[in-house]
Amino acid sequence: MNGLLFQRSLGILGPNEFARIQTTSLLTSFSAAPRLRFDGGERAVSHASGSTAPEPVIGDTGGHWADASSRVSFWAHQASVNALALERFDGRILISGGSDATIKLWDLEQGPHHQLPQTHTYRPVAVVARAGSSNPSGHGPSSAAAGHRFGITHLSFYPFDSAAFLSSSHDQTLKLWSTETASVSGTFHLGARVYTHATSPIASHLLVACGTQHPAVRLVDLRSSSAVQSLVAPGQIGGSAGAALSVAWSPAHAHVLASGSVDGAIRIWDVRRSNALVALLDQEDITGLPPITTTKDNTPRAPPRLSAKAHTGPVNSLTWTDDGSYLVSAGHDAQIRVWDAATGANTLANFGPTIRNSSSSSSHHHHHQMGAHHLSMFVSPVGLTPPRNELLFFPNETEILVMDLHEGNIVTRLRQGGMMIGPAVASSEMTSRGEERSVRNRVMSIVWRGAGGGGDSSGVVMGGSNSPGGMFSGHSDGQIRAWIPRLEGVDKEAEDGSAQEDETMKSKKRKVLDDAYRTLMGRQITFC
Repeated sequence: MNGLLFQRSLGILGPNEFARIQTTSLLTSFSAAPRLRFDGGERAVSHASGSTAPEPVIGDTGGHWADASSRVSFWAHQASVNALALERFDGRILISGGSDATIKLWDLEQGPHHQLPQTHTYRPVAVVARAGSSNPSGHGPSSAAAGHRFGITHLSFYPFDSAAFLSSSHDQTLKLWSTETASVSGTFHLGARVYTHATSPIASHLLVACGTQHPAVRLVDLRSSSAVQSLVAPGQIGGSAGAALSVAWSPAHAHVLASGSVDGAIRIWDVRRSNALVALLDQEDITGLPPITTTKDNTPRAPPRLSAKAHTGPVNSLTWTDDGSYLVSAGHDAQIRVWDAATGANTLANFGPTIRNSSSSSSHHHHHQMGAHHLSMFVSPVGLTPPRNELLFFPNETEILVMDLHEGNIVTRLRQGGMMIGPAVASSEMTSRGEERSVRNRVMSIVWRGAGGGGDSSGVVMGGSNSPGGMFSGHSDGQIRAWIPRLEGVDKEAEDGSAQEDETMKSKKRKVLDDAYRTLMGRQITFC
């Protein structure tokens, strides 16, 4: 660090290059922050014997058990945390949605200000209870009349204002909410399970693309409060396309949308056209297509291919790089592919055999509930790393992988002690051979905290006003976990504190042994 500052002072390093070196270092140093906890008011459930189940101590990264006086007995949600969303303007409001159909709003600025080692427990500032129920947590105001009836599948903030957010659910509805009052502003009934939705980060058309149990991608217009259009390719209806599991608007072109389906296809749409399908990505295509010659009325002369496959399994995740140069896809074939947005070519980035991504339920009943779960992944913002050195953050079952986007190399694995333990952590899935296996404490959703916050930051920054950067993950055990990069000064303080705690614990253990031996032998011997 001192060497970099010296080079910066001599002018050898420019300000942007210096910033990229620092942010790259932060991005590759993420670790669990067990001192930051989320209490949604959910309490431990007693067994038939009347005793409560033993629970892990949050903050004990070894996952050891604690006695009743020091157990942690709360979770963010009663059941799996299916979805997370974090507003991008101040990085302050986090929204979580659970399979218990509840939605909770958290104020991240409640936390310790510039004091990362400090323990803090977040509590929701508002709770949207399941339709027809009351607020069981007792934290924050509750709204139940307009809540969802079944599990939440996806959450997102309004792209231009954090005062509104959207939620979708297995109850076949898309809802628009006021962030300030946690009250519903509009409900859209789509007639099929809604697995995911997306809004354009740059467009003014206010169209919400919805991936549903129906093969067609539904477009909901927030201006007219109606479902205005269905994007359908020839052969989809009545064919084997299946549900649309993932949708993502291009951050570079306001009317371009990508969708991924159960049939392994990724379709590129231009919503301005009457025949909206522009391209079908092909995993075998490594050169891409030349630009399509168009007529004066902007209609393509040649139709796109109709039979290509991007994955050999359902495509349940899509995300773009911030500049729209690349599209990243993930499928149940345990593959991640990176596509050149300009040509549609497969860049052949190889992420190896480590990737785990498959249906999270084996039974037919749960297939629609969990097996079609939308997977959230994201790419580090452009500008935080040197060009073509972006990092992909991927929820790999019980861990989060940080990988080089273009090379596929694993930079780091994010795991937290005790992540394999919890009140509702087990879910079963089918392997490629049709065998059932249990996945405990699956990572269900991840979000990036990338805004400056507080008005005290400028330029390319990471994290809110009380954090140098951050990431939050929702888990099938009902907990929300925080991840922050290691800071040199803070780490030293934390290490000093941990050393003192370790020495205190050793002294207590020695005293217990002394007392026990003195009782048995009639004389005191000190164990060193």
